[in-house]
Amino acid sequence: MKNLIEPKDEAEADIIQLVLKEQGILAEIKSFHDTAYDGLFQAQYGWGFIRVAEADFQKAKKIIEEWKKASPEDLPWETG
Repeated sequence: MKNLIEPKDEAEADIIQLVLKEQGILAEIKSFHDTAYDGLFQAQYGWGFIRVAEADFQKAKKIIEEWKKASPEDLPWETG
């Protein structure tokens, strides 16, 4: 398995996993959240990452790049 992307949160991780699944790529989500430490590792290392098989890595990378390009920059419900 090879690390593909570091999503910013669980919702983004779930969407990316679904997008890859629709294209026939199995993706594994690894979160750094640990209930014993109340998210301490997420503050230090980031939310987590998504892994795919090395054989699927290039295809998955291209799918995610195209998905991000197709996504709107500013969503109406985001505040920033």
